Amino acid sequence: MTGSWNPTSIIIPVTLSFLLSFIHNFADVVAAPTRHLCLPEQRDALLELKNEFEIGKPSSNDYCYRNNSRVSPHPTTESWRNNSDCCNWEGITCDTKSGEVIELDLSCSWLYGSFHSNSSLFRLQNLRVLDLTQNDLDGEIPSSIGNLSHLTSLHLSYNQFLGLIPSSIENLSRLTSLHLSSNQFSGQIPSSIGNLSHLTSLELSSNQFSGQIPSSIGNLSNLTFLSLPSNDFFGQIPSSIGNLARLTYLYLSYNNFVGEIPSSFGNLNQLIVLQVDSNKLSGNVPISLLNLTRLSALLLSHNQFTGTIPNNISLLSNLMDFEASNNAFTGTLPSSLFNIPPLIRLDLSDNQLNGTLHFGNISSPSNLQYLIIGSNNFIGTIPRSLSRFVNLTLFDLSHSNIQGPVDFSIFSHLKSLDDLRLSYLTTTTIDLNDILPYFKTLRSLLLSGNLVSATNKSSVSSDPPSQSIQSLYLSGCGITDFPEILRTQHELGFLDISNNKIKGQVPGWLWTLPNLFYLNLSNNTFISFESSSKKHGLSSVRKPSMIHLFASNNNFTGKIPSFICGLRSLNTLDLSENNYNGSIPRCMEKLKSTLFVLNLRQNNLSGGLPKHIFESLRSLDVGHNLLVGKLPRSLIRFSNLEVLNVESNRINDTFPFWLSSLSKLQVLVLRSNAFHGPIHEATFPELRIIDISHNHFNGTLPTEYFVKWSAMSSLGKNEDQSNEKYMGSGLYYQDSMVLMNKGLAMELVRILTIYTALDFSGNKFEGEIPKSIGLLKELLVLNLSNNAFGGHIPSSMGNLTALESLDVSQNKLTGEIPQELGDLSFLAYMNFSHNQLAGLVPGGTQFRRQNCSAFENNLGLFGPSLDEVCRDKHTPASQQNETTETEEEDEEEISWIAAAIGFIPGIVFGLTIGYILVSYKPEWFMNPFGRNNRRRRNTTTH
Repeated sequence: MTGSWNPTSIIIPVTLSFLLSFIHNFADVVAAPTRHLCLPEQRDALLELKNEFEIGKPSSNDYCYRNNSRVSPHPTTESWRNNSDCCNWEGITCDTKSGEVIELDLSCSWLYGSFHSNSSLFRLQNLRVLDLTQNDLDGEIPSSIGNLSHLTSLHLSYNQFLGLIPSSIENLSRLTSLHLSSNQFSGQIPSSIGNLSHLTSLELSSNQFSGQIPSSIGNLSNLTFLSLPSNDFFGQIPSSIGNLARLTYLYLSYNNFVGEIPSSFGNLNQLIVLQVDSNKLSGNVPISLLNLTRLSALLLSHNQFTGTIPNNISLLSNLMDFEASNNAFTGTLPSSLFNIPPLIRLDLSDNQLNGTLHFGNISSPSNLQYLIIGSNNFIGTIPRSLSRFVNLTLFDLSHSNIQGPVDFSIFSHLKSLDDLRLSYLTTTTIDLNDILPYFKTLRSLLLSGNLVSATNKSSVSSDPPSQSIQSLYLSGCGITDFPEILRTQHELGFLDISNNKIKGQVPGWLWTLPNLFYLNLSNNTFISFESSSKKHGLSSVRKPSMIHLFASNNNFTGKIPSFICGLRSLNTLDLSENNYNGSIPRCMEKLKSTLFVLNLRQNNLSGGLPKHIFESLRSLDVGHNLLVGKLPRSLIRFSNLEVLNVESNRINDTFPFWLSSLSKLQVLVLRSNAFHGPIHEATFPELRIIDISHNHFNGTLPTEYFVKWSAMSSLGKNEDQSNEKYMGSGLYYQDSMVLMNKGLAMELVRILTIYTALDFSGNKFEGEIPKSIGLLKELLVLNLSNNAFGGHIPSSMGNLTALESLDVSQNKLTGEIPQELGDLSFLAYMNFSHNQLAGLVPGGTQFRRQNCSAFENNLGLFGPSLDEVCRDKHTPASQQNETTETEEEDEEEISWIAAAIGFIPGIVFGLTIGYILVSYKPEWFMNPFGRNNRRRRNTTTH
């Protein structure tokens, strides 16, 4: 957790506290003789405990919670000294009569280390309260902790404990509170936990628990608080939980529970909060839940519930928060919901609700603040009764079938409306100039996917309406002219006007909007940015607020405009898919401390990559340009670089092995350039995607080449991985690329953080494929085609259990295809063609699903798998020889028959002609040469 911490802010309080404590203790010393209350053996045990753990060094931004208050981490045990009374030590509480340590609070102490079964902690047998929350302890809870027989509260939250909860936990029979949240516990909850009959609070959230919840948990009759979210529990929710009559809070979210909500939950008549969202629950919501009249929060979202929402849901008269989004509920929206007086939040989005909207008769002012019902099948129009929700701050009806014109005057009565979402309706054209005057307090307006008119009326500039809009979404609205009305929106910070048909220049007055930090102009037909001028107050463009600028896929030409260098706070710049030419402006050096993402892909930029700019970049994509020269060695200083893509340029360099020093580099694309020479052995600990295809690399790859490419192996999984699903910079930018996968060029519009690929194709590599490639167990795509690799395919490839695509075609590989590859169940595409392979083709299911072309042009592959995929196209060599011999014999026989057929008539014809010649002796036959002689003489005379 992060926060702010100012050392100077605590110097005075600590000093005063010390003085007051000193005065108080001094008074005690004067009033009474010195006596150490602490028992010596317990003091020694505590000092030994202190030495068992190390104290971390939190940064100034770290904070934690103690007694529900946010505080900075504090090394509690540093105050423990051998020559002082341990009962006065911080975090220690002793019994005032016996001197025994009864409470130990080490929360927020930033300790880390491992517990051992012989830890001195477990010799404090009279301990009643143990609080080790918010530490970095690393280890298992030993079963000997059961020796703490007097313990009533055990709090070990926010640590790094591993392993199982020992079944001996039942020995802590006096426990009333057990908090183990935010650790790394795994396995099942022991059924013995049901023997802790005094337990009132059980908190096990944010661990790695799995299996089913033991039914014995229903024996905890005193339980009022049960929290199990964010684990890996599966199976059905035990109906025995319905026996916990005193339960007031039940949290089961973010697990893998299946089946229905037990109807026994209707017995929990003290329940205030029920959260079962983000599971795999299905079926109808039990009608017995309507018995829970004290319920204030019911969260059912992100499940597979079906059926209708009961019309008498208003029986839950204390309901303040009802969330059931992302399910499959059908039927109409019950108007009785809006008669629940305390209801503040209602989210039924992403269901299959239908019919017309009715909000019922609202007699008294409604407390409803959040009404989220988008992505359903509602029809008709927005009812005017919406205006009675006078406290409404957010209304979302996006992605519905609302028809006809929207009466925006309805919203003029909603004085608290802050966020209005009406994207992708089937309504008529919305005139932006007409509707904006209705919103005096609105800060966010979503109209994307509708037909929006933004006619630039002459009256706009002379008498503009007063507005407070901060975020405006107009993507895909068919707008043809830049809305002039926006020039008066001085509060505007976020503007998405992408995917329209706006032509001409980007207006210069945009840069006068003082709060504009996000601007998306992508996918229009802009040709240029209006030049800086005093007319717009742009004589010295210094837009400190502009952070994200997207202008991809337009018709921008010429050089990259220099005014961009004045956007000194710019984090993200995307000018890809335009027609910019010239070199990358050197003035961009002014952005080197702020620019995190630079995408200049698919332009006509020339020259070399600048050497001394962009040192803060996280992502650099300059692919598909005309860049030349070498990769600047200054890239080695880009310590935050995660993505480097220079594909399809004219860069002439050797393999940049020196990039291995970039500890965060995850994607490296050098495809289609003039890189050459061998690729030296390098360590890329975080590299997940590498594409160096279609260059001039050569030489051999050492056997151990991939040993240290840990991110592609199971050993490289980072336990502290970010929760981000895609690579990118938060909400505003996600990296993309094109990669050969399964024989096709596949565009990754977003790159999954778990995606791995290695493409060395189209080079001149030779020698054997390194056996160490089998270590890359997380690899999904492997392409080594169009090289000169020889020798056998390494059997270690059978370890690539995640592999989906394998291409080793057009090499000089010999021997058999390893039988181990037949066990790769995810291998959907493979290509072994144009090699010198022979022998039995593996018999795995995936091999039987390939095209015959995947095995063609080899020496002698055979086997049932090949026969099945090739059928008539493939015949084994021995059968081919037999067929050839048979065909030759057949041809010879046919030739003799043909000769005989021609010979007999020939003899008859010859005999006939001979008889005529001999009998009649014609002149032309008897003197053929005489005629020739006469002709020759005549020719000579002439």
